Amino acid sequence: MSPQNATLAVFCAAVGLAAGAAMALVAMAMRGGRAAGSAGAAEEAGLRAGVEAFDRALLLLTEEHAILLGGEAALAACAGALGVAVEATAIASALERVDPWLASAVAALRQSGSAFDRVVSAPGGDLDCRGRAAGALALLSLSLAPTAARPAGPLRDRADLSALVDAHTAPAFATGADGQPVVVNRAWLDAVGAASLEEARAQGLAFDRGALDLAREAAATGAPLERVRWSGSGPARRALRLRATPLEAGGAAVWSWDVTAAEGASDALARHAAAQTLVLDQVADAVAIYDADKRLTFHNAAFSRLWDLEPAWLADRPSHMAVLDRLRQRRRLPEVADYGRFKADELARHERLGPAPEAVWRVAGERTLRVLSLPHPAGGLIQLFSDITPEMRLKSQFNHLIQVQQATLDKLTDAVAVFGPDGRLKLHNEAFQSLWAIPTEALAGEPPFDEIVDRCVVQLHDMHFWSELKGRITDPDPGVRAAVSGEARTSEGRRMAWQSRPLPDGATLVSFADVTATRRLEGALRDREAALTAAEDLKRDFVSSVSYELRTPLTTILGYAELLERGEETLSPRARSWVAAVRAAAADLARSVEDILAFAEIDAGEMSLQMGDTDVGALLESARVRWSERAIDGAVALEIQPGEAPGDIRADAESLARVLDHLIEHALRQTPPGGRVTLSARRSRGEVCLEVADTGRGIPFHVQAHIFDRFSGEEGAGAGLGLALVKALVELHGGWVAVESEPGAGAAFACHLPEAGQVPDEASVLI
Repeated sequence: MSPQNATLAVFCAAVGLAAGAAMALVAMAMRGGRAAGSAGAAEEAGLRAGVEAFDRALLLLTEEHAILLGGEAALAACAGALGVAVEATAIASALERVDPWLASAVAALRQSGSAFDRVVSAPGGDLDCRGRAAGALALLSLSLAPTAARPAGPLRDRADLSALVDAHTAPAFATGADGQPVVVNRAWLDAVGAASLEEARAQGLAFDRGALDLAREAAATGAPLERVRWSGSGPARRALRLRATPLEAGGAAVWSWDVTAAEGASDALARHAAAQTLVLDQVADAVAIYDADKRLTFHNAAFSRLWDLEPAWLADRPSHMAVLDRLRQRRRLPEVADYGRFKADELARHERLGPAPEAVWRVAGERTLRVLSLPHPAGGLIQLFSDITPEMRLKSQFNHLIQVQQATLDKLTDAVAVFGPDGRLKLHNEAFQSLWAIPTEALAGEPPFDEIVDRCVVQLHDMHFWSELKGRITDPDPGVRAAVSGEARTSEGRRMAWQSRPLPDGATLVSFADVTATRRLEGALRDREAALTAAEDLKRDFVSSVSYELRTPLTTILGYAELLERGEETLSPRARSWVAAVRAAAADLARSVEDILAFAEIDAGEMSLQMGDTDVGALLESARVRWSERAIDGAVALEIQPGEAPGDIRADAESLARVLDHLIEHALRQTPPGGRVTLSARRSRGEVCLEVADTGRGIPFHVQAHIFDRFSGEEGAGAGLGLALVKALVELHGGWVAVESEPGAGAAFACHLPEAGQVPDEASVLI
């Protein structure tokens, strides 16, 4: 690069730096000229030095005035050329008078930010006027126009340029048209570790490649650029805010500021916000955060689900009032009489300095929400919505169960009390209070076990009992807390049954019952049972003795009656009839005695059946043969109904023969001469039915209901034990009997017997 090009590049860089410095100086002036700390003061000094380093004055144009931002010497030179006082507003007005075009250009600059460059001819010389906009600010730069005696570009002093760039504590540099640094400050050299720019070039050192790329991009686009870059590594890693301003002669001026702390804080804040969002999105409670302007700045996923609001609408940061109105429109807020007041109360939470009391909202769908409002440390409001519907439902169910439990306990006659692991009374019923005569106020507030004992010991003096009971209540050892029961005697002579049962939650249930009357009744029942047993034994002994005593004389009577009947030729007809009557009566009496003995064995459970295979056909034939003579004497036909042979059955043949004898005897007795008695048997569905039917007088309906009861037989049918014994013997085989009869049309007795010979338990036999 030639010396002339280098000088031009330095001049252009200085002009760019001065322009940037002027812009920054304007911003500081608008903020009141305050700088943050020593670094801010040094920066302001450097900016003012940048303005003073060139022969130009910088004016801030307002609606009515012009304010000098820097360049007093250049302003004085311009005032001399215009022939006015050295005052910014006077000079601006004089320029508009000298050049009317300039007045319209300044107006356009204020209104639309249109820049302009114009040389104004003044009485004392030409003035170089440049108008630029910086945001909403209008700036006017003035200097004497270059002439042959006053060439453009050279600085008043190279020391001013050095002061300008070296006053900036962070690296700053300007690049030429080739994109390489041509002007650097001391901070830049310290950053690359070189004593001069020439040394840095020789060693190929560069401050930051990204800064050079930013300068080239600004020069290429002709627009100022700003970017934050991180450089270095490890503990030396730092963040720089780079601002590149294009220069008119090519290249760009780059300023940097160390914003490591600010960027670190910003990154930490961003990470914290991301972590907060991640965590709060996993929280089941709905969270909403409003800023100081009462606008929604954050909500988690649960908030969207709870209120079913559109994500796009929530992303527009609606106000708290808009959120309430939309929820009201969709009928998701609690139903209140005065919605305006409700909304005002909710919005007033933003003004409170402390947490607001918890509120409970009962919203549509029978849901219950707990609402907590907290002031945000940075201003605004945090609201948390917890769906406590399951909790409230469980609480309601729990209270309902407690009430049902209490009502149930109060209905019990036993005195019941529940003690917690701490020995305090948790639950009791009315019977407990009544049994021990404890006042209601003494049972309030979960009194300890010892206080209950002090009131109960008046009736139950056994302190050893109370001490053991307390151990079972308070000792956590499962062996000690085992279920136990017992009885105790009170001072009034009452017997008290008690028991303790451990409960799953560590509590212990203790119950008391006055069993005095029960024990007395048990004693009376035991005495009665003993008396009944003795009476039964006496009856059995009596029946056995009487039966034995009756058998001997009956045998004698029957024997002599038979001898007398054999001597028919020596007896008169009347005597023979008397002997036959005696023999028949003795035989009936003998059968009655046998029946009584059979009942005695059945009642005592001493009768055992000799089960075996029994031929039913042979059984019927044997019975017919035994009673055929009696049937012939009564002129009654006794026959077996023809049919398929029923085969064998598991039964006691002797008992079944006895059953048939009683049924045939009853049928012959009830059948007049010329009648018929029929024996039959049939097999069906696992049973064999033995039936004895007659064509006799039949059985009255009122007698049929009690026909099988003891001592309730038909008139003229003896003592009434035969049919009762039939029923008993059939039921001993596991069967049952039935009768079908219509008065005047005969009767039919059916014995249903299981073919497998099932013998029921003796307790199930009803006689």
